Amino acid sequence: MNDVNDRLYLLLGDDDFLTGRVISRVAAERRREAGVDVPVTRIRAGEVTGPEMAELLSPSLFAEERIIVVMSAADAGKEPAALITATAKSIPEGITLMVVHTGGGRQKAMVGHLKKAGAQEFACAAPKWLNERADFVRSEFRQLGAKVSAEVVELVTDMVGSDLRELSAACHQLVADTGNKVDVDAVRLYYTGRAEVTGFEVADKAVTGDLAGAMESLAWAEHHGTARVLLADALAEAVHAIARVRSIGNMDKYSLASELGMSPGRVGKVQTQARAWDSKSIGEALLVVAQLNGDVKGQAADAGYALEHAVATVAQLRPRRR
Repeated sequence: MNDVNDRLYLLLGDDDFLTGRVISRVAAERRREAGVDVPVTRIRAGEVTGPEMAELLSPSLFAEERIIVVMSAADAGKEPAALITATAKSIPEGITLMVVHTGGGRQKAMVGHLKKAGAQEFACAAPKWLNERADFVRSEFRQLGAKVSAEVVELVTDMVGSDLRELSAACHQLVADTGNKVDVDAVRLYYTGRAEVTGFEVADKAVTGDLAGAMESLAWAEHHGTARVLLADALAEAVHAIARVRSIGNMDKYSLASELGMSPGRVGKVQTQARAWDSKSIGEALLVVAQLNGDVKGQAADAGYALEHAVATVAQLRPRRR
């Protein structure tokens, strides 16, 4: 087992909020240790030359404390990547090296070298699915010393949206304002009426075949400025949840909740929705939300139309009871 290097950090993932939080935490620790402000220099690995990297990572004359953050390390050129790896093995006095890496890319091997050098690892990849964001919310409450129910976690995740910064702020606000006694009523009191909640309303109405209701909720959401990416994300999560529940087959909601990382309440809701879908229709819906993901991120000439079309298509794909 490699010794931990308290001057070397590996941030796996590139979410701005998560990486920024780790960088701020390390900077605060160094400031307390040094008793003075410690400068933080951020560089993008793909935009710096070998000599520039060498100068940044070279020891200073008086060994002053400084933090070098190498962003997008997976995109580093051959020479800068070699310098980062070499420096990690023997970090000059006064330097704290923080490397932000996706874990892949042309410099994938760098991750292994940094781990071998004793880098302290932090997971900084943005949660992709609803259950992963629920894990994030659960972790935030746990770090704040608050014991909350699965229903509270689910409600915060649904009502606040997908932005991690807002989710974290919501957890902190709820804990502060309730004296660490966060319950379902408190969450509803604070967040009912937020625009983001309509993303889940749109998705729920679409997957239950309520075409008119889905289109009305979508129009309301867009009128109030809900980001189309959030609306598309909510629709995709609803469709994927149904597909995942259907693929596992018959299982009680408590066992399935553990399997899927959802609360039993959400599993029960998805199970009810899934009963109306068949393999062909849910397969087509998965293709629709996959296409929508690219459309709302710039691939479509008219993202608004693409979103409306996808919501309507999913609602109409749900098989009708005869």
